[in-house]
Amino acid sequence: MTIHIKGAKIMAMDATHGSDCFDGDILIEGQRIVAMGAALPEAEADIIIDGHDKLVTPGFVNAHIHTAEALFRGRYENLPLEMWMTLAYFLVGDGQLAPRALYLRTMLVAMDALRNGVTFLADDILEMPLQTMETLGCIYQAYDDAGIRANVSGHVVDRPIADTIPFFGEILPDDLLAQINAGKPPTVDEYVAFAKEAFSLYHGRTDGRLRFMVAPSGPQRCTVELMQAADELAQANGTAFHTHILETKVQAVSGQEFYGKTLVQYMHDLGLLNRGTTIAHGVWVTDADIALLGEAKCSVVHNSISNLKLSSGIAPIRKLIDAGVNVAIGTDGVSTGDTPRLFDAMRAAAHLHNITTPDYDAWLTAHEVMHAATMGGAYSALLEDDIGSLEVGKKADLVIMDLRNANFVPLNEPRNHIVYSENGSSVETVIVDGEIVLRDGLLTKIDEEALLDEFRELAPELLAKHAPQEEQNQVFIPYLQEVYKRCAAVDLGINRYGSDMPKWP
Repeated sequence: MTIHIKGAKIMAMDATHGSDCFDGDILIEGQRIVAMGAALPEAEADIIIDGHDKLVTPGFVNAHIHTAEALFRGRYENLPLEMWMTLAYFLVGDGQLAPRALYLRTMLVAMDALRNGVTFLADDILEMPLQTMETLGCIYQAYDDAGIRANVSGHVVDRPIADTIPFFGEILPDDLLAQINAGKPPTVDEYVAFAKEAFSLYHGRTDGRLRFMVAPSGPQRCTVELMQAADELAQANGTAFHTHILETKVQAVSGQEFYGKTLVQYMHDLGLLNRGTTIAHGVWVTDADIALLGEAKCSVVHNSISNLKLSSGIAPIRKLIDAGVNVAIGTDGVSTGDTPRLFDAMRAAAHLHNITTPDYDAWLTAHEVMHAATMGGAYSALLEDDIGSLEVGKKADLVIMDLRNANFVPLNEPRNHIVYSENGSSVETVIVDGEIVLRDGLLTKIDEEALLDEFRELAPELLAKHAPQEEQNQVFIPYLQEVYKRCAAVDLGINRYGSDMPKWP
């Protein structure tokens, strides 16, 4: 398939142009861009797209999302992470869904992503109680059918839950402690066997569009042996080591309580900070942590909306960028942020950091946000040679926006319109791997209306199953409130809240 985009405004996000625009053509053959520039010679193309009044950008990269939460959009509010997880993922109980439900849940997010110009998802899948090859296969099938690019994880926890949250085990009554310790986490050997099979079955599927990534949940939730094994698997297979570090103050206290050091320092001492290490959140990092992450060329995925909703804090993004840390943007869980739309997360990130300092020279620029949402995300997934910018030889993952849409009228600086004004309504065409997957606002590979109808019909049954288990787990909330209160009182020497260090009532 050959596609010729003629006479468009192009925001390449490459080393030459950055987020500045130029007028020109793009020629796509097969999966890749083969020519780009002003007024390319006429080509015998299968499809010619008139680029007049169109803006072409690289496909956007959602560098951290949990699509497993798609059932719970709009369900919870005013809960910190640890309490929210107890209700959404459970400390006790079985939240496993049937294969078709898993497929539809994933498809719901994939459709939303494509409609909003996202061509790549780093989907960190946590299935409770245990992920299986069948459940993983449902996720891949949905992404295959939708035509989106994705890295899909085997999210893993191998330490008892009570041992992963400071003070929790010591304040829980014996009967509740026995309940949450009753589950048997996977052994290191079991996880390695699972990951190797997943790499064999799914990594590189559909000519490399779908990949498997390792995702140890976090250094306080996983044993040293499992994290080291996961890092070896990641490096051997050229994929990211995707993990959560220092999302909340509770996690920051975990480092001090469990290891006598920050979780970043702990990872460094274990040799687990490297080019392939991608950290979701990085909110409660210290200046010393930031230096270590920069030296190791790690990535941090900024999840602005989720961090705001859960009151996790404000990540020190300017310090991270200045230290050489690669910054990407994610939406995090569909429930923790109530949106999988990257445009929402981009706009929140652009505005959030303005309130952290009166020094307006330190505020994030629209260019920096655009970079994080394209090349920064590609780098975090170890895919910067293939996606993230529009360049000859790269995969043809791109978005065409209608400049006649109200979001761009009148047209001033296009990158500012994208970051501060765009809501997805300007997205007209999306191309992934050289294939048009959205054209004139319609998904081309799937019947969106039929899938939405099927999901709506199934959702009441799924939520009815979830509700009693959610209620069963309410018993743990008072003890987590006590954990939260104790951690709030700990002086870590840094404050990532949006005000002076608050006092717990």
